[in-house]
Amino acid sequence: MPRLALIALPFLALAAPLPAAAADGEMRDAVATLNDPATQDRMADTITAIVGALMQMPVGPLAEAVARVDPDSYAAYIPRDATLGEVAGRDPGYADRMGADVRATTRMAGQAAAALAVYAPVLKDMARDMAAQWEREREAQRR
Repeated sequence: MPRLALIALPFLALAAPLPAAAADGEMRDAVATLNDPATQDRMADTITAIVGALMQMPVGPLAEAVARVDPDSYAAYIPRDATLGEVAGRDPGYADRMGADVRATTRMAGQAAAALAVYAPVLKDMARDMAAQWEREREAQRR
């Protein structure tokens, strides 16, 4: 699983479009959730557990199947009891570092969400003004 994809999860949550009827309270709730240290810890702990489990997953049987199809592949040299972590060459602290990265990224996402909440009314006004200007330009072209 690519490291960048895991780190990007909190930003993806921010980028998801909110319904047009979303209340300011919902935005405040999202900001509070992302800025909550307990939530940050839960997200980081979850990623740490998932990555740790993935690194312990046996890949020998899969490598054996690949080697049957392509006997000259690297898979032919992977031991039957090998784990993903061994094949990937990851060290034992990899999952913990991934969790720490997610924790830091979630804090950044919380700060970004707080800034977005502050600027949301201004951005909404700008979008409304731009739409009105576009409509005026469109009407002017029709004349």
